[in-house]
Amino acid sequence: MNNSKIWLSSPHMGGNEKNFVKEAFDTNWVAPLGPNVTGFEQDLENYLGQEHYVAALSSGTAAIHLGLVLLGVTAGDEVICQSFTFSASANPIVYLGASPIFIDSETETWNMCPIALEEAIIDRLKKGKKPKAIIPVHLYGMPFKVDEIRKIADKYEIPILEDSAEALGSTYKGKKCGTFGDIGVLSFNGNKIITTSGGGALVTLSKGVKEKTVYLATQARDNEPHYQHSEIGYNYRLSNICAGIGRGQMEILEHHVSLRRSMHQFYLDIFNTIDSVTVFDEPNSNYFSNHWLTCIIIDSKVLGKTIEQFRVALEMENIESRPLWMPMHLQPVFEKYPYYGSNVANLLFQNGLCLPSGSNLTESDKQRITDAVHRFFK
Repeated sequence: MNNSKIWLSSPHMGGNEKNFVKEAFDTNWVAPLGPNVTGFEQDLENYLGQEHYVAALSSGTAAIHLGLVLLGVTAGDEVICQSFTFSASANPIVYLGASPIFIDSETETWNMCPIALEEAIIDRLKKGKKPKAIIPVHLYGMPFKVDEIRKIADKYEIPILEDSAEALGSTYKGKKCGTFGDIGVLSFNGNKIITTSGGGALVTLSKGVKEKTVYLATQARDNEPHYQHSEIGYNYRLSNICAGIGRGQMEILEHHVSLRRSMHQFYLDIFNTIDSVTVFDEPNSNYFSNHWLTCIIIDSKVLGKTIEQFRVALEMENIESRPLWMPMHLQPVFEKYPYYGSNVANLLFQNGLCLPSGSNLTESDKQRITDAVHRFFK
């Protein structure tokens, strides 16, 4: 019996990546600049829309960090951040000596709750602290409530730093995620919908902002023959080797999205007759998720078993699954910071699980998952 590991979301190569990487070696462009970096940025700009500019960086975290710098966030400032997310959404706020203000989720998209967002802004203003930015996240590939969040951001004149690390290929009302913020962020980590091994990107509508991003990402070196620096910079540029992987991955992005969405349908079909399980799905036709990860909620009272018992049962079958994100306001490192909302994010964390969703899962893998589900829920 085949009992090899079924991973949650493993890298999936298309085949042409090695040709771009080989070209980099053959031409000795083994550096954090070169034709693959330029080409990868152009590929992303073409995909997102010609009016957008993209700066390829070493990680999505680096993109969030530089995005905050570009929005003028400094020590002592406050930045509003979705609580139900990965820590990389919040960590860069603290890098800068600023304070995160965490916001609960709503139940339809699991993302930032517009009601709690406005309550937080009003309360921070009463306390004499106007937030410098808002970081909503398209979690698991599901677009957040773009219209509602944008309306509030514009009302109070606070820019949006859009964390689209998990949502390349997702759309809201036909427009691609990563293009809704004043600044957008993408990630190409090894587990994402496409990968550059490690990498990310900053998305902007301004050519000047892209140029400033590249300047800051290359140690903020002034245009002088000697090494001169008038600002603090960072070593955040993407390498030409990694960008070559990205160029090959861009050729199969849409195919990967279709395969992830097919995996999502696979789970909808499996759990269709299991009353104790809800599969996280788009709330209406305005939302198109890449379904980077398919997630479920278990009603333990109905089932008589817990989500942790299901995770362990899968683990015993050598099938990887993962609890939903532990909200940031519950993390030991962030528990001292303000939080606005109710208990939605915490309930999701307590009752939810991410299931294997890779675009490279085989029919044999799917059968093993199906058998494991039936054994647990019989």
